[in-house]
Amino acid sequence: MRARRAGPRLLLGALLLTATACATGPALESRGTVTAPPGDSKQLTIGTAGFTESDLLAQMYALLLHRAGYRTDILSVTNRELYEPALESGQIDVVAEYAATFADWLNTKVKGSGAPPAGSPDLGATMKALRALAAPRGLTVLKPGRAVDQNAYAVTTAYAARHHLKTLSDLGASKLPVRLAAGDECVQRPYCEPGLKKTYGIHITGIDPKGVGTTPAKQAVQNGQDQMVLTTTTDATLGAFGLVILRDDKHLQNADAIVPVVNRSRAGSKGVTGALDRLNAVLTTKDLASLNEQVDSWRRLPEDVARNYLKSKHLL
Repeated sequence: MRARRAGPRLLLGALLLTATACATGPALESRGTVTAPPGDSKQLTIGTAGFTESDLLAQMYALLLHRAGYRTDILSVTNRELYEPALESGQIDVVAEYAATFADWLNTKVKGSGAPPAGSPDLGATMKALRALAAPRGLTVLKPGRAVDQNAYAVTTAYAARHHLKTLSDLGASKLPVRLAAGDECVQRPYCEPGLKKTYGIHITGIDPKGVGTTPAKQAVQNGQDQMVLTTTTDATLGAFGLVILRDDKHLQNADAIVPVVNRSRAGSKGVTGALDRLNAVLTTKDLASLNEQVDSWRRLPEDVARNYLKSKHLL
């Protein structure tokens, strides 16, 4: 049985129109107190943000849940501003998130853009903050996995060798001018240009807005147009561009361990938790990078890659 199944719950337009009207989580006036027992719906929709890693995690979640006796659909909603309310409403039941990123996103949603960050490099503190923010919204955050997808900065291997660079501290000490290929939001994000300057003293001369870890961004560093690219720790294509990550030795980046988040009233049961915890116990950052590579570089289907990985770990 395939994990991806067509059905009426895959109608994206209907989901977006009714995401706030059909809420099954706690009402606004009662948020902060969760009294109902966790739900155990046998038909679950798993959300994916539409990029390779999210698709792979959704496929693995679906396969594990099917093995545990659940029927599953997979729904792609690329915008967190849309899929998080759908998760609260129960139209999406399970999604893979990133601990610090999701904590900060919920914190901003609750307290406004000027609120101090909820995420930090400390995973324990980040998880505590995340669960406190998620619970009143009817969401349960499961145990963090071993896989971590943090922001990372890469340069060419030739550039690193020429300037004796292994860490971001090395780059800061070199005083080299650095044009950075990243998303346009980098100029404001504390983990990006401001953090690189404040924490490491890196001389950023400008941001080339080519996106996070995109092919054009990596090509710009490869051909010398830019000196460094913002990517992630699970980017498995860096070697193809002759790039190497500089170690974040002062821990600028937050603890973005992968965590399953579920709608408590529909998918908060031990059956769901137990199925997903099995993946968290084995999936590592290195594993996830390899799975990404099989899809992005070897052009394999996410469902096939996910199934083969689970079988190799004796989870299917």
